[in-house]
Amino acid sequence: MAVLDIAMQALAVFGFILFFVLWLMHFMSIVYVRLHLHKKRSEVKQPFVQLVGVSLLKPLKGVDPNLISNLETFFTLDYPKYEILLCVQDKDDPAVDVCKKLLGKYPNVDARLFIGGKKVGINPKINNLMPGYEGAKYELVWICDSGIRVKPDTLTDMTNQMTEKVGLVHGLPYVSDRQGFAATLEQVYFGTSHPRSYISANVTGIKCVTGMSCLMRKDVLDQAGGLVAFAQYIAEDYFMAKAIADRGWKFSMATQVALQNSGSYSIGQFQSRMIRWTKLRINMLPGTVLEPVSECFLASLIIGWAAHYVFRWDMMVFFMCHCLAWFISDYIQLTGVQGGPLCFSKLDFAVAWFIRESMAVQIFLSALWDPTISWRTGRSSLWTEPLEIQQQPLVGRLFVCSVTHVTTSCLTPCCTKVE
Repeated sequence: MAVLDIAMQALAVFGFILFFVLWLMHFMSIVYVRLHLHKKRSEVKQPFVQLVGVSLLKPLKGVDPNLISNLETFFTLDYPKYEILLCVQDKDDPAVDVCKKLLGKYPNVDARLFIGGKKVGINPKINNLMPGYEGAKYELVWICDSGIRVKPDTLTDMTNQMTEKVGLVHGLPYVSDRQGFAATLEQVYFGTSHPRSYISANVTGIKCVTGMSCLMRKDVLDQAGGLVAFAQYIAEDYFMAKAIADRGWKFSMATQVALQNSGSYSIGQFQSRMIRWTKLRINMLPGTVLEPVSECFLASLIIGWAAHYVFRWDMMVFFMCHCLAWFISDYIQLTGVQGGPLCFSKLDFAVAWFIRESMAVQIFLSALWDPTISWRTGRSSLWTEPLEIQQQPLVGRLFVCSVTHVTTSCLTPCCTKVE
């Protein structure tokens, strides 16, 4: 009986610690979003060098209905000194025709098309980008995925964050306004659960970076061996971030979000994406098995039980109140990340939020059940096949938050704690 009492007391203590940690994350992310994101240009600190040249590296593979409109936003950037380096691996890829069309439409924009890539390692994204990287002429390199769209002043915002001690500027991943419930579901996730982990990690000193949109110092990458040095890893963005941090440089987050605008999306695709990311996190860090306790419903049950055990409060009443408080804080955070009016109603948000939270445990169990993982350029079993994905020296050096990013060509864990 004494052992059972000790176990219950330990669980109660865990519940209260969980309560403190999760609500601290809520608080940090909400405050950060309100204070940092969507600043007007006049409010942003000035860069240490004016008009720094930027080489934009754009990895492309395949097309979707929004590809040409996404790419065109980069041709209309309000920035005086930049080049666009479009990289396509296969000469028969339909993305080649899209690129040629834009090159013809904007002849005054400094843009080039590189076809064929260069095989330098196992990472297909790096292989695709190599010719463009070798041809880059400016001191800053901006690697940005094909599904991202930007505003005219996005690059100005990112270079404004590249101050004297900063070596990497990244954007908080979010989703543009699109039609349909699947788009709403994705937007709710990237406006609530995702930034809560992403922002709180960065605020507490954990280098949480995605490869969606990263502005980096090219000379620092060259000191680390250039882009080719990261071709041996699937998680190239982790090792780029680590290489920059190891050389004493700080990271900064742009005030504008990295706006994903894929033209192909559905609830099934969203669910598959979440399962794929979870599989990779489980493979990278065994501690990920505790991840479900950071989700609203399970966390509310544990915390509610702890409150009942210690204070004799009604567990279900506490559960409902805790879920309601979580729901409200998520809505506040979402509106902050959006930076303007939402394109869907509060009812749509409530339904999407409930479905997303309900899916969390099922997604985790699905990831545990089937270790096979697929992406555009491959398929493997993370737990049984001795492939390069399992050869990355990450265990013990990698902190994986509840977010992972899938680039255009490969899988990349994004949240890292650099030691």
